[in-house]
Amino acid sequence: MKKYLAEMVGTMVLVLLGCGTAVALACGADTASVVGTAVAFGLAVVAMAYTIGGISGCHINPAITLGCLLTKRISGKDALMYMIFQVIGAFIGSAILYAFVNTGSPEIAGTSTGANGLAGVGGSALAGIIVEAVLTCIFVLVVLGTTDAKKGAGNFAGLAIGLSLILIHLVGIHFTGTSVNPARSIAPAVFEGGQALTDLWVFIVGPFIGSVFAALVWCIIGCDCKECKK
Repeated sequence: MKKYLAEMVGTMVLVLLGCGTAVALACGADTASVVGTAVAFGLAVVAMAYTIGGISGCHINPAITLGCLLTKRISGKDALMYMIFQVIGAFIGSAILYAFVNTGSPEIAGTSTGANGLAGVGGSALAGIIVEAVLTCIFVLVVLGTTDAKKGAGNFAGLAIGLSLILIHLVGIHFTGTSVNPARSIAPAVFEGGQALTDLWVFIVGPFIGSVFAALVWCIIGCDCKECKK
């Protein structure tokens, strides 16, 4: 149970600090806000990797969990429980952020919790899926490679993963706000409602497609199991 709770706490921190920075800096208003948001997501991952990595592996992302399931690093039961607790953690993080946003002067109160959107791709769901699938594939591939028991980066894995997430956000924020994490997208969209909720499916389907491709690529180039050698 501890590893499930660790995933919940880790995802809560990621959503609160990552999306919270996006809201606080009005991400997209200028270059500094984009860079700040990207760095916040990356640092949140680094912090949690070295906090709960030894407990649960610090997936804090259903797409990563799916990649680990497909590469046989986690059981089906654990994968399902990880995803459930990741989403719960995301809702807790979004609830706290929503409370932050709506505390104080009514003039500054709002509903923004950092939900993803398709404005940067002209509202195209297909374009959004492509962006999210490609970026998630890269991210999950980094995770699978750096955490590999034989070929991985060892204690530096958390740092490598966090830095890669910064790069991915620097590319993706303009187009979709960068999800690459269904849990990170589900909770904020529910709190914001409207178009964010309508477009939510894109930020679930896209990352999962990317995760499948990442697992396939890793199976081809990095896995030593008998099935992948065939």
